[in-house]
Amino acid sequence: MDFVAGCLGGAAGVLVGHPFDTVKVRLQVQCANKPLYRGTFHCFQSIIRQESVLGLYKGIGSPMMGLTFINAIVFGVQGNAMRMLGQDTPTNQFLAGAAAGAIQCIICCPMELAKTRMQMQGTGEKKSSSRKVYKNSLDCLARIYQREGVWGINRGMVTTLIRETPAFGVYFLAYDVLTRSLGCEPENPYMIPKLLFAGGMAGIASWISTYPADVIKSRLQADGVGGRYQYSSIMDCTRKSIEREGWQIPTKL
Repeated sequence: MDFVAGCLGGAAGVLVGHPFDTVKVRLQVQCANKPLYRGTFHCFQSIIRQESVLGLYKGIGSPMMGLTFINAIVFGVQGNAMRMLGQDTPTNQFLAGAAAGAIQCIICCPMELAKTRMQMQGTGEKKSSSRKVYKNSLDCLARIYQREGVWGINRGMVTTLIRETPAFGVYFLAYDVLTRSLGCEPENPYMIPKLLFAGGMAGIASWISTYPADVIKSRLQADGVGGRYQYSSIMDCTRKSIEREGWQIPTKL
């Protein structure tokens, strides 16, 4: 039941959060010299005006498909890691969460690659990149595999590991600390608001801790859209991003 509840909750989270994720990726990847969007609200407006509301949901098939596998890996690895570590302490919660975050990257990386490529369709940054190249997320992965093989569909794996490993560690650590300090009892229905608050705050802490890595990951996975490659490695992407935009890169919202 916990797994089913996790899947349903995750699906609801994807449906609510995907439009914001689309805007996030567009802002992270846009050209710094000639930006298409002035900010978050302008990006929302532009996507809806040019691509309709459905434009905000481009690439949603990928996270929806990967959701079940990711939940199975995360909850399975985190639970087994906690049993192996023995004591239920904040440190062990971090270590177990980090292990779960690292292992689920085998699903997360290709899923995020397809999502990012689908979200970038129709940006209008280049005529060749603005037309519809991929029919759906599966078609996107299949085409990338045909052109670039296994390495192609795992583009951005290292940055995904750099992001996901501490992100899940921080999430489980923050959630554990908050639920303990708030005196939450999962079986008590009156504790639901406190549990929601703890989950929300844990998610914020998780994103703050890894957002710069997410910017680099998005740029590497979007690189090559329209046939134009800009980056040769993580360090090259980081260096060029800092040269163009300075140290404001971690706040590309």
